[in-house]
Parts: sequence; C-alpha cells; structure tokens
Amino acid sequence: MAKQVIWSFRAQSDRKEILDYWRQRNKSTSYCKKLNQLFKESIKIIADFPKIGRSTNDFNIRVKIVKDYLIIYEETATQILILTIWDGRQDPEKLHKILK
Repeated sequence: MAKQVIWSFRAQSDRKEILDYWRQRNKSTSYCKKLNQLFKESIKIIADFPKIGRSTNDFNIRVKIVKDYLIIYEETATQILILTIWDGRQDPEKLHKILK
C-alpha cells in the first residue's frame, strides 16, 4: 500500500523555481509540463516503493534521480516526506548545509 506523501515547504518552492526557470529559459511550458510529470511519476513510485531511492548516510533519507535533479525524501512508518528537489549540477556542499 502506498504511503502518504507530504511535501515540505522547501520542496514545493524548489519545484516551482525549477519549473519557472525552464518556462522562462525556453519561452514555453512544454518542457515544464514534461518535467513536472516526471516528478509526479517518480513521487508516485516512491510512495509505492519507498526503498527504491538510493540510501544516504542518514538511515531514513533516500534520493531518487530524475533527469538532472535529485528528489530527496525521508521515509517514516506511514509517510514519505519530500525534503527538497535538488539540481545535481550544483555544489554538493550547499546540499549538505541545507539538510543539516
């Protein structure tokens, strides 16, 4: 049975910023829609199969790769908390600071 998915404020903001960036860069919404659909499909898979993401040093936090982005989430007994969506091309030290 799929677990309930909860989006953190940061993750919601990250997704919006990513989609806005591509909308402005391409002057079109077609890629944004495709990317958002990939995010939604990945979240559904995570909800159904929480262990699918790559494990991290923190036992409950996992990472699912979608294109150039990392969906970072935490699994609890009944929920999946989406912590952030991170552009994998950024400096990883920034991510370590965010997750601490």
